[in-house]
Amino acid sequence: MATLVIDQLSKQFLLGYLLKVDTKMVSVIDDFFRLVIVWNRGVSFGLLGGDRALPAWLLSGVAIAVCVGLFLWLRRTDRPFTGWGIGLVMGGAIGNVIDRARWGAVFDFADFHVGQWHWPAFNVADAAIVVGVGLMLIDSLIGEKQRAP
Repeated sequence: MATLVIDQLSKQFLLGYLLKVDTKMVSVIDDFFRLVIVWNRGVSFGLLGGDRALPAWLLSGVAIAVCVGLFLWLRRTDRPFTGWGIGLVMGGAIGNVIDRARWGAVFDFADFHVGQWHWPAFNVADAAIVVGVGLMLIDSLIGEKQRAP
């Protein structure tokens, strides 16, 4: 729940700020980090986006189905990292579903770059999904070692 609230508050605040300063880009740390307005019609980090993006309703339906599956998994797990990971993934997925319902696309604002290397713009929900999946992977590796004879 905290992930969802932080995601939606950050999007509302930053979109309002960027529209108020009437620019699509604000440099925060020169040559490293800037705030941008990017309307992502694909999945996390712009994957499957572009001119041939899947419909928002389809992406939202898949995200909701994944959340249902994760919720069922969450009810059965007793592993803390897995629980935290599932919570982060669900909060992030629902945050992006809300964006698609409100705006027809996901608002991404964090833009990192170093020299010629540029990471696609993302938001709190995307970051939560990545960290959550990472926690679940780490827990699966640690759990297997703990169960080994």
